[in-house]
Amino acid sequence: MTARFTRTFTAEPQHIDELGHVNNAVWVSWVQDIATAHWDAVARPQDRAAFFWVVVRHEIDYRGNIAEGESVTGETWIDGAAQGATSIRRVDFHGAAGKVIISARTNWAMLDRETQRLVRVRPEVIAPFIGPNTD
Repeated sequence: MTARFTRTFTAEPQHIDELGHVNNAVWVSWVQDIATAHWDAVARPQDRAAFFWVVVRHEIDYRGNIAEGESVTGETWIDGAAQGATSIRRVDFHGAAGKVIISARTNWAMLDRETQRLVRVRPEVIAPFIGPNTD
């Protein structure tokens, strides 16, 4: 089982576009924010000190939106085994009714903090993200 991590986000005035709901660029930012929070909360200290992640690709499906003052619950998890230096992360944002309104699939690459070069994701680095819920 893959460990899940959740965080709540609330739409503030600066998040709202001319259509009256959260701008698409904000959703991308929230995807990165929850992924980073998950890494910071779950990764072993030695891994946080040695590595960092960069986005290679975002794929986002927009099925709904929220307006100023409304909140969503973001839920993220690692989707399958790492492939070399990359790992797939899923993020779903659930609206007040519990329905998924935004679904993202992001490909992240792990870099060595000192050399800033790609490094293979080792089993012991990804292991803390596989297991029971980690809210």
